[in-house]
Amino acid sequence: MRVLAIDPGLTRCGIGVVDTASNSVITLVSVGVLKSSAELSIEIRLKEIDRQIREWIREHRPDVIAIERVFSQHNLKTVMGTAQVAGIALLAAAQSDTKVVMHTPSEVKAAVTGSGRADKKQVATMVVKLLGLKETPKPVDSTDALALAICHHWRGMGNARIAAAVKKESARVNKGKKVKK
Repeated sequence: MRVLAIDPGLTRCGIGVVDTASNSVITLVSVGVLKSSAELSIEIRLKEIDRQIREWIREHRPDVIAIERVFSQHNLKTVMGTAQVAGIALLAAAQSDTKVVMHTPSEVKAAVTGSGRADKKQVATMVVKLLGLKETPKPVDSTDALALAICHHWRGMGNARIAAAVKKESARVNKGKKVKK
């Protein structure tokens, strides 16, 4: 499974791609930060971020796009830009017919470190360890995107196993029932 993950932000938008194998090995494919200049108007900034997201989708052809769910922040200006970029990412995913999942920052931290209250340094340390990297990707937005991709890998694998077990059990139960005509 290939996961493209987006940590939305208007000035810096973290983006990362990981591949996962059935044996739970996670491999870094690419990581980066999409940028837009604060000197440009909001619509031009969003257009630029949209263009860059679409490039990553075309280049990496993900099976799923994971986007960090926007949550309430104290800075209204920051949360608005983050929400706008999340909307752009959702639209780009929909237009590319790619499945989308959203995870909260706490879900990501818990999946990667074991604690939903982990700080950025703890998350970065675990991302480096889990992906076998020699150094921490910079800036932190790129590390956050990789953490999001790892989170989805583990949550997605677990959800897939549950769905398969439910399907198997349902087939077993239905096999024993007689069909009335």
